[in-house]
Amino acid sequence: MQVAPIDPEISADITKFDQMLAEHLAGRVDEDGFRVFRLNNGIYGQRQGGHNQMVRVKVPYGTVTADQLEVLGDIADRYSRGWGHLTTRQNVQFHFVQLEKVSALLRELAAVGLTTREACGDTVRNVMACHLAGACPVEVLDVSPWAEATFRHFLRHPYAQRLPRKFKINFSGCVRDCGQAMCNDVGVVAVSRLRPSGSVETGFRVFLGGGLGANPHPSQALEDFTAREHLLATIEAVLRTFDHYGNRDNKLRARLKWVVDELGIAEVRRRVLRERRLLVASASWPGGIPRIVTELGDAPAGTGEHVTPVGMPVTLRSGVDQDPYQRWRLANVVTGVATGTLSAICRVRLGDVTAEQFRALARIVRDLGADVRITNRQNLALRGLRSEQLPDLHRRLEAIAMAEPSAELAGDVVSCPGADTCNLAVTQSRGLADDIGRALDAAGLADVGGVRINVSGCTNSCGQHHVADLGFHGVERRARGRSAPGYQLLVGGHLGDTEAHFGQRVLRLPARTAAEATVRLVGRFAEEREPGETFAVWVQRVGGAKALAGDLRDLDVWPDPTDNPDYYVDFGETGPYSAEVGEGECAAS
Repeated sequence: MQVAPIDPEISADITKFDQMLAEHLAGRVDEDGFRVFRLNNGIYGQRQGGHNQMVRVKVPYGTVTADQLEVLGDIADRYSRGWGHLTTRQNVQFHFVQLEKVSALLRELAAVGLTTREACGDTVRNVMACHLAGACPVEVLDVSPWAEATFRHFLRHPYAQRLPRKFKINFSGCVRDCGQAMCNDVGVVAVSRLRPSGSVETGFRVFLGGGLGANPHPSQALEDFTAREHLLATIEAVLRTFDHYGNRDNKLRARLKWVVDELGIAEVRRRVLRERRLLVASASWPGGIPRIVTELGDAPAGTGEHVTPVGMPVTLRSGVDQDPYQRWRLANVVTGVATGTLSAICRVRLGDVTAEQFRALARIVRDLGADVRITNRQNLALRGLRSEQLPDLHRRLEAIAMAEPSAELAGDVVSCPGADTCNLAVTQSRGLADDIGRALDAAGLADVGGVRINVSGCTNSCGQHHVADLGFHGVERRARGRSAPGYQLLVGGHLGDTEAHFGQRVLRLPARTAAEATVRLVGRFAEEREPGETFAVWVQRVGGAKALAGDLRDLDVWPDPTDNPDYYVDFGETGPYSAEVGEGECAAS
């Protein structure tokens, strides 16, 4: 591994962290001030208290190199629990890092160009994009260089430091919205329009004011079309408007979505467009097409919206006896039509990558000359592959338990960290996700396509349960005079066609029966779906959430604790359930 000189700005960040930590430990910087400082540097306190920290590594649009993968493996071994966690926002997190060791960890990241700066806190968070951007057969533009330009522009930007609340930016290369632009503060979707001359102009449609959390809001369009040369200025104008008018007194109503609620979308549009028009007078005006976009180019990998994607998620139930390699290739491999390259999705259970898996992936990437993106479903996409490389890739992924053909299918359940480490979670969401995955495997339903299952440990939707086909969020239940772990089930959430639809509430269930409810619903959908029918459409056709609730009511039964004590103990726990909620630092509180 060749180590490049450390970026001077990253080095300066680490030096300041050293100084602030020393001042804090000496009692000269109070807890409140130091908390804001460390959050802005991506360091988040865990529910275990003391000096246990979560370190969030900022990975712009999920792009990670072989050298970085290798260092992430070393960090997992030396500073954490032997594994790292891929998030739904394309970051990498390490838990149980001791505060006194954070600076050393930051230096190892800096040696390969990674930073934690503004990965947490009231800042511009990690800039996201479709994991297949530049390799997708149906994209309008490759949004990768645009995401890179946005990341560079706002990192350490004066307006991005002490915002009313966190600010999230997301890119999608087409209206399929695989990047999930429609539930962010700013969502950017590549589109095209006809000029009066009859030629086609590619650009963007910018959406604003979206967000999940306990009160999800869909993003709303700023204008019909934003030209490429105006995109960065438009995003900065939205950010400045949020900074000017966001609520700094009530943390629970501080996101941009509440500004839209209070002022109305028409007034917010007026203020943003006025800000953009006058931004030319600012020293930070990012006018024109960014240099990085010109250098890298943003031509699409595909040939247009009429191409049928090759290898997009399909149901594999009819091929139970197929060769494992053929099943994997059918489900996990995507072809970029114009470029002729292939992308393969590596299944990462619960988003957890061990130190040895990180290192093995680094070797694979170097040997095959691939590039890697973290997906928003906590998997890894290996891109730029050739067809003849696939058998060897499959064999090597099998050796590190990353070749399951159900990546992005029903059995690939997404989960937030939950009560394992988060102060706000009331349930062990990772335990439920694992239980659901095992139940679907046992029922032969893990390979069903068109069903995405997400689990959050509380209402704040870090597991993105609101936009899943089947979503669960943790709740405390009271049964037979005792507290018990439970989940609210939602159905029918989805993103696409520049719209966001949030799941409908079905019913609350004991944690121990949520997996059985999932098996019933996925099995029924697999049997009853019509050709091309989505899960959300099927839900409406069979009577909606109310009808499904009636079919599952028998699962909302609480046995006597002496007969079945498991109902009163959360997954992975040994003692009676207790909903212990602390003060949130970095989640949606």
